[in-house]
Amino acid sequence: MRIAQIAPLWERVPPPGYGGTELVVGLLTDELVRRGHEVTLFASGDSISLAKLESVYPRALRLDQTVKEHSVYEMLNLARVYEQADEFDIIHSHAGHISLSYANLVKTPTVHTLHGIFTPDNEKLYQYAKNQPYISISDAQREERLGVNYVATVYNGINVSSYKFHPQPEEPSYLAFLGRISPQKGTHLAIQIAKETGWRLKIAGKVDVVDVEYFESQVKPFIDGKQIQYLGEANHEQKNALMGGAVATLFPITWREPFGLVMIESMASGTPVIAMNMGSTEEVIAHGKTGFLCNNVEECISAVSKVTELDRSACWDYVWERFSVQHMTDGYEAVYRKILGEPFACSNGHLPNPVISGN
Repeated sequence: MRIAQIAPLWERVPPPGYGGTELVVGLLTDELVRRGHEVTLFASGDSISLAKLESVYPRALRLDQTVKEHSVYEMLNLARVYEQADEFDIIHSHAGHISLSYANLVKTPTVHTLHGIFTPDNEKLYQYAKNQPYISISDAQREERLGVNYVATVYNGINVSSYKFHPQPEEPSYLAFLGRISPQKGTHLAIQIAKETGWRLKIAGKVDVVDVEYFESQVKPFIDGKQIQYLGEANHEQKNALMGGAVATLFPITWREPFGLVMIESMASGTPVIAMNMGSTEEVIAHGKTGFLCNNVEECISAVSKVTELDRSACWDYVWERFSVQHMTDGYEAVYRKILGEPFACSNGHLPNPVISGN
């Protein structure tokens, strides 16, 4: 099958640090190549892939402060894709609403994975292109009121074998928080949980320009280098070590998180997750088995005292069974063949997991 994968240009594929969408695109693209598909990846020029790479800009846009109009390069990227549309059997966009108007202009079908959220503005464009095929990354992400054509839910996956399993947390014990330092991710709540339980907290993640004021006012004043530590942005190995050594990873989000790769990365490291029961968290965490789902900060605080009772090997097993890159790629292959009208069985010879079910 000839497949075009469209990645955002903001981060490299795969990302050196934070970048959930780009990580998923990189893993999916490489696995499709391993399965014999002819794949072209449209991404930043510094991306690393087994697929043929095409790019309109030599590096991730986030790294180049001379670029003032990011949308110009995103549009050039899409123009290059759709000028070659006849060379592909299917186009898979991870670029969000910006690709919708292009997809309507060619005969080659485009399937869109929705990695973000709907807004009052972009909803208008999704409704304009509601008949195009869409993939949600969790059922909680869906907005049925918009009437868009959801063809499947395919959960994000990771390369589970690239995560070192930690059967025991490190001593002295600590809690971990990883992710973008922002109000939505709840970094301030993680600090509150640590303060009220007396536990040490290690924080890692990037601070975007829009979140600098939040970081300066609600996070930085509490960083003392002892109980509350900020380690900056972490790469894959650093994330794995930080989460694997923790008693629990805190995920106290304040918004409807569409998926949240940190949760499965933590569990693949052997570490359970304490999360707010919002968005996709109940689809990702097995409550009482791989972590705890909480309705408020008080419940998160209570969960800290119970988390050591959980079986860390069960966390790893759970991720392998549900969130491996192989499982994710099975899901996407099923979608491609569904759109093209072709029969399909998973790589293990079985029919696709029931989660791959459209309307």
